[in-house]
Amino acid sequence: MIAPIFTSLRPKQWTKNLILFVALLFSEKGLVFSYQAWMLALAGFATFCGLSGSVYILNDLADLEKDRLHPVKRNRPLPSGDLSITEAKSALIIILLLSLLASWKLSGLFFSLAMTYFMMNLAYSFKLKKVVILDVMCIAIGFVLRATAGVGALKSLEPQIYISHWLVISTLMLAMFLALVKRRQEIKNHEENAVKQRNILAHYSLAYIDQMTSILATMALITYTFYTVSPETIAKFGTDKLVYTVPIVLYGFLRYLYLTHIREIGENPSEIALTDRPLQICVVLWALLAVSTIHSTRLTAIISELFQ
Repeated sequence: MIAPIFTSLRPKQWTKNLILFVALLFSEKGLVFSYQAWMLALAGFATFCGLSGSVYILNDLADLEKDRLHPVKRNRPLPSGDLSITEAKSALIIILLLSLLASWKLSGLFFSLAMTYFMMNLAYSFKLKKVVILDVMCIAIGFVLRATAGVGALKSLEPQIYISHWLVISTLMLAMFLALVKRRQEIKNHEENAVKQRNILAHYSLAYIDQMTSILATMALITYTFYTVSPETIAKFGTDKLVYTVPIVLYGFLRYLYLTHIREIGENPSEIALTDRPLQICVVLWALLAVSTIHSTRLTAIISELFQ
């Protein structure tokens, strides 16, 4: 029973929770060099893995009949019969309670964000996933809640920590972009069966989604650029060099669009993140350049100490 439950938690999807570490990387207090901060961030990451995993089990229970018609989803433990409904419900309750307890231990802010995340996904599973546009907005807000939860995980160590509103908006735009690309590829790959597998797809078309993804990619890039050059960011980090990370972000968007339109993949964003090497290199380079730019003074001091 353990293996089917673990599979139902979608460990490959846990890459989405890596966004919790943004607060740690972008902390002007140099928390990225703190062992305690990393332990708190890892605890937050693990907690959201459990929380998001319980949401996946909830979705499997809600979509059981439709998943049995899907060429890939029918192989999941619950639709295939490897995991019984009773076992799935028991696992959902236990994992959810443990995750919420861990959330409470981290901080009040983290707990409130975790509760909001679960309640929103509850509304999504039974109602909002059937409402056009709101379905992808719910997915995107889930990413914003994850990013903000990264702040909540570090609150006990640094009460003044926060994420810029520009970064929150760009995260929202990026997440909506990825969600719509996923919708696009579902329509593209499954054609007439797509609506049977996900009813909301009847309200979307490839042309409509392509327009929206172009708008959202542009907005995400613009808001991130505004973040890097805003007086608030320059004052916070004491540098105006963060703008040099923008070309890397631009490449990331263009690479993803290439994978979608030329390679015709994108139905599973997490799988792309785990398999496309150029995109992986792009993310790593962005993180390294951002961290080295933000924390250049601290890094210089550490390097000097090593060579003394």
